[in-house]
Amino acid sequence: MRTDDFDYELPDELIAQAPAEPRDSCRLLVLHRGEPLATTGESVPLAHGGSVEHRHFFDIIDFIEPGDLLVINQTRVMPARLIGRKPTGGMAETLLLRRREDVDPLGHVWECLVNPGKRLKPGAVIEYRAGGPHAPADAPVVLTGEVLDFVPESRGGRLVRFAPEGADASGEPRTLDAAIHAAGHVPLPPYITQYEGDPEKYQTVYAMKEEHSAAAPTAGLHFTPELMRRIEEKGARFAAVELEVGIDTFRLVEEDDPTQHVMHTERYHVPAEVIDAVHETKRAGKRVIAVGTTAVRSLESAFDPEAPAADPALVARRFEGRADGADTRGRGDVVVRADATTNLYLMPGSTYHVVDALITNFHVPRSTLMMLVSAFATRDQIMDAYAEAVRERYRFFSFGDAMLIE
Repeated sequence: MRTDDFDYELPDELIAQAPAEPRDSCRLLVLHRGEPLATTGESVPLAHGGSVEHRHFFDIIDFIEPGDLLVINQTRVMPARLIGRKPTGGMAETLLLRRREDVDPLGHVWECLVNPGKRLKPGAVIEYRAGGPHAPADAPVVLTGEVLDFVPESRGGRLVRFAPEGADASGEPRTLDAAIHAAGHVPLPPYITQYEGDPEKYQTVYAMKEEHSAAAPTAGLHFTPELMRRIEEKGARFAAVELEVGIDTFRLVEEDDPTQHVMHTERYHVPAEVIDAVHETKRAGKRVIAVGTTAVRSLESAFDPEAPAADPALVARRFEGRADGADTRGRGDVVVRADATTNLYLMPGSTYHVVDALITNFHVPRSTLMMLVSAFATRDQIMDAYAEAVRERYRFFSFGDAMLIE
């Protein structure tokens, strides 16, 4: 297996630069790994098995059954992109990834990506003005950052200590969170270069109030409150986890051998009510449907191979009989995860234990997410489906169209 195996040609004009309006009007490619469980359209057979259907996202209700459980990631994107200046006048960009309470219990030290990395060494100071990158020269400095150290095994990674500056509109000293909001803005992926619309379109409609992530769980961007209501009226339900989307969303696999790629850790939370809902769904013979790869990583990271097995044993559809599965070993189950971290790396050959179906977007070539979906279907099925999507002029990446893999 080589990283080149997960590469594909994509015309630039198919990279979506703005979201669909309304959200659920985007296109939906349904990938049936085997015989379709439900279909009301015309299936196109794939060269390496399975078939696809061309639909719209609001049609996803046709593929959801009463009793199914849709697991969403309710994280909210923070205004994590900061553009500032060094005392020499040079521009400096900082992307906030996560607070490092292990370094500073007060939460003023963050792990960040910085650019230009070669010039931002420990001791460097950056000033950020109200209004961010478009701030006038006379705008007040609301935040300063001091580079403390390099982050091991992270290109451009730094530990930065931030301090708020000045007062807010009421005359009170500005808090750190208020300073970040005054200077920062929601970071869009680097391949979105033309969007100047509402930043809330890069948040899901069900996002929590607290802001923890550096990027959106983009598979969830397609849901509207009305669509969610209709899904619930059909007899399915939603359950929410949180995974704080971090650095690996912005990194491609550069190693020729993908097994040599180092996944950074991300914080996640899988509460007891989600664990109970998973067990109830599996006992009823229904499906756990992950909304996005971050929901996948949360659920599969919550699987403890040494936990006592549930009755019946927890197993993902099409992964029955695997050597490391709970149905084979007689051990293993999902457990509560509170403020946990994961560096789970799923690739062809990995076993899914929880997720039976997956709603996702089209992913960047040579990324860990291409490997994740290729582990859920097969690499050949995914590449066939992507080739079909390119031929049919689907829109790709964060603001693009969706896939359902069932």
